[in-house]
Amino acid sequence: MTAPERTEAGQRSTRHGRWPLARLGYLYATAVGFAWGSIWSTGEVRRHEGLWVFSGMPKWTFGRGGSCVGSCYLTDRNTGAAVLRHELVHREQWRRYGFAMPLLYLLAGRDPLRNRFEIEAGLEDGGYVRRSRRPKRREG
Repeated sequence: MTAPERTEAGQRSTRHGRWPLARLGYLYATAVGFAWGSIWSTGEVRRHEGLWVFSGMPKWTFGRGGSCVGSCYLTDRNTGAAVLRHELVHREQWRRYGFAMPLLYLLAGRDPLRNRFEIEAGLEDGGYVRRSRRPKRREG
């Protein structure tokens, strides 16, 4: 048995189970995300491990703290390392499901604590739950 594939961000790859026409849907979503980001971004636009990051977006142009559309991440200023790790997993989800991704995400529910796509991307990295702190050891 071989080890599961890993993405550039170290996450488990979902490449092996792509849905039919997923690549076409992923490329279409990326084109839409890129156009939307190009129109509305007033901040830095950069590439991060294959993810286009559009910052300075007006809050009404994306959901929650930011939205991943294909390989584009649209946000106002939520671009920390943990969030970008989270969004890289969403990019892989777009690669796997393509056109079906928006419907599947909607069916998974608005509650990120129960949404399987948010859970897979990492609730802590996405900022949905606080990082757990390990209790300090007492010496003595």
